[in-house]
Amino acid sequence: MKFMKLGSKPDTFQTDGNNNVRYVASELASDIIVSIGDTKFYLHKFPLISKSSHLQKLISLNNEENINEIQISDIPGGASAFEICAKFCYGMTVTLNAYNVIATRCAAEYLGMHENIEKGNLLFKIDVFLSSSIFRSWKDSIILLQTTKSMSPLDEEQKVVNRCIESIANKACVDVSKVDWSYTYNRKKLPEENGFESNQNGVRTRNVPKDWWVEDLCELEVDMYKSVITNIKTKEIQSNDVIGEALKAYAYRKLPNFSKGMIPCEDVSKHRLIVETIVKLLPSDKGSVSCRFLVKLLKAVIFVESEDRIRDVLVKRIGQQLEEASVNDILIKAPDGEITMYDVGIVQKIVREFLMKDHNSEIELVGGGELEGIRKPGILSDASKLMVAKLIDGYLAEIAKDPNLPLLNFVNLAELVSRISRPSHDGLYRAIDTYLKEHPGISKGEKKSICQLMDCRKLSVDASLHAVQNERLPTRVIVQVLHFEQVRTAASSGTSTPDIAKGIKDLSIGSNGSSRSGTTNPEYDTDGAGTAEELKALRKELASLRQSNGVGNSFKDGDAKPNMDKAVIGKMKGLLKSKKSFIKLWASKGGHGENSGSDSSESIGSVNPEEVKSTPSRNRRNSVS
Repeated sequence: MKFMKLGSKPDTFQTDGNNNVRYVASELASDIIVSIGDTKFYLHKFPLISKSSHLQKLISLNNEENINEIQISDIPGGASAFEICAKFCYGMTVTLNAYNVIATRCAAEYLGMHENIEKGNLLFKIDVFLSSSIFRSWKDSIILLQTTKSMSPLDEEQKVVNRCIESIANKACVDVSKVDWSYTYNRKKLPEENGFESNQNGVRTRNVPKDWWVEDLCELEVDMYKSVITNIKTKEIQSNDVIGEALKAYAYRKLPNFSKGMIPCEDVSKHRLIVETIVKLLPSDKGSVSCRFLVKLLKAVIFVESEDRIRDVLVKRIGQQLEEASVNDILIKAPDGEITMYDVGIVQKIVREFLMKDHNSEIELVGGGELEGIRKPGILSDASKLMVAKLIDGYLAEIAKDPNLPLLNFVNLAELVSRISRPSHDGLYRAIDTYLKEHPGISKGEKKSICQLMDCRKLSVDASLHAVQNERLPTRVIVQVLHFEQVRTAASSGTSTPDIAKGIKDLSIGSNGSSRSGTTNPEYDTDGAGTAEELKALRKELASLRQSNGVGNSFKDGDAKPNMDKAVIGKMKGLLKSKKSFIKLWASKGGHGENSGSDSSESIGSVNPEEVKSTPSRNRRNSVS
């Protein structure tokens, strides 16, 4: 640490046992008392008036009123700073350093210890010390800023503080190859740095890293930290990812339990200020901070009850890079007083922000100021969309475990990503099954609405085998899964299977005249289409069918053997034809009561293996009934 000694006389300031009384040991009796708060200084007039214009005025006024005591209650730095100034007036030895220099300068400025009173006065010497030592030292500059947290510098002193901030910002922006001063950098070695040498504690010993200054600035209070980071950003030299790293380090240092998304309740206002300051300092570039860090900030903002505009900023930022998030990241607890475990509404807002990027890119302003819907390629990549769809599928599976989660919340969130095409609906099936398991009391109509989110054709073999044995699913869904599994098995074996589908279609036409003309009875119990014995038989036949093809439970589409047991297909065909309720079931699928347009009855009648493989994703409400 840099320091400067002033004066040559020995320090003769003493106390009489009472810490509130200070005096100078001298043969001359004191002739003036200076009271600074509760502390009284018994001093001599001449040394004081020789260097302080303010004390000259006060002592002159007191002489006229024959008073020998001066009251000073508002001097910056208090009694300790005044004592240093007083010792300087006596020529006693004083030591200035980064811890006391700013308070001493504030006091000297207050007392008017300028050059026009005496050459080489205290203010001049302090300014020389600041310029030649403090501002040239990285650590001392930070210490000086730290000392200002307990005081409000005068306007003149604020200029000194600003110079210190500028000095720190300049050093943080210096090319790392030119950093030759001491700094603190004790982070643990990162995995990608394994090629660099380190000591036995795993601390970095490599060359100066780009973010060498990050940890040291974490010592600053939030107002000074904000000033320094703002100054660094203004210079536009330091990269945004390094600034983002600095904000992340500051959050983890200043916000207890930040990593857990919790903030202590003892000083909420203080932590609110820190969180909001970090949000305001975030670089605008996408990727300058991770999505995980943004979500942690959002959780902290919710916890400290910041304003809605702060939340909206984070929701928008998270939506811009949602594909980076994990399920655990977006499991945001619901506010106190809510019956649900998680805040599904805020996740819906985030997903909408993600999708809004594509929406905004599909509409452009054309001549005449008219807004026309001109379709253009979206700015979101297919990979990003698929990652978000999988993310939401996983999120739905987690929130489905909440027994108090309303069905509408589940469905609304699932429908937001329903337009994103993904090759597999296994994740969505898992979420639906979890919800049905945790909410056994939902009605048949509600079961139907949640199952409509899923496309049975996009279930893997494993998921299909699970589904056909799943007593929680509506019978109609189970039958659809059985059919698509039969088609898939036939496709893998090279056997023609439309006969069964055609038989089903023919039965439907026979009873209704047309697969499209049948009407749906609203009172018809879809879950009663097949008896328990029939379902067990269907499952048994499917198991036999899979076993005969050597698929077992590994179930990869390319693993099926080419031997197709036609006898098993015939048994299944006969079993399906034997029940009139099954005829009614597929007839009702073609009616207007449940589906319109291209529905599942058409797909059952016309599906062949090639079509199953190439058919694009359809509206989820038309894929399952």
